[in-house]
Amino acid sequence: MHAFDSSSTAGSCDIRAVVFDLDGLMFNTEEIYQEVGSTLLGRRGKRFEPDLRDAMMGRPPRVALQIMIDHHQLDIDVDALAAESSETFMGLLDDRIAPMPGLIRLMESLEAAEIPKAIATSSSRWFVDHVLRMFEYHTRFQFVLSSDDVTNGKPHPEVYLSAAKRFGIAPAEMLVLEDSENGCRAAAAAGAFTVAVPCGASMGHDVSMATLVINSLADVALYQRLRLPCE
Repeated sequence: MHAFDSSSTAGSCDIRAVVFDLDGLMFNTEEIYQEVGSTLLGRRGKRFEPDLRDAMMGRPPRVALQIMIDHHQLDIDVDALAAESSETFMGLLDDRIAPMPGLIRLMESLEAAEIPKAIATSSSRWFVDHVLRMFEYHTRFQFVLSSDDVTNGKPHPEVYLSAAKRFGIAPAEMLVLEDSENGCRAAAAAGAFTVAVPCGASMGHDVSMATLVINSLADVALYQRLRLPCE
């Protein structure tokens, strides 16, 4: 994959803030979610097919699990499946979670340049708080928006419109980092400078709506767009 930059309106503005997605972008949690999905369905004699995985990726937890229930016509309600999913996920989390390549250096570079940053994720508030405290990142972001803070989850643009409002800037002045198609659709619909960082399962997603597509958070093209020094 190579970086490309379109000539959209968002691309012509100075960037005044950066917003990070969480799952699959900051941390490798999408890998863990895939194992959880395979485990949940395996217990029921079902398979976690790629099309189901892609439909769930980037969605709020309850929405994603309802998609799973509907797809396989499971005889369980979303509350019970959510409880089972959370128990399975937390049993894997501590030993498996890790920051994505380039995350730490990028955060340090943004902080040195005094560019404010936030998180906008489809995950629940308790989970985001838990993960950020595991790595002592909870004090490094101006704010966090979770699935608990919006009415409409990604791919709806609500969370990114809310982020721009919190920063007090136009959406086009905000750079958003996303790994999934649903996340990129949300950011692009909000009018943000959308940067796609596909990885793993999201490598096959349609991210053509993104303004910039890069290989990782360490990509030189990202540093150039943010006018950060490249080592």
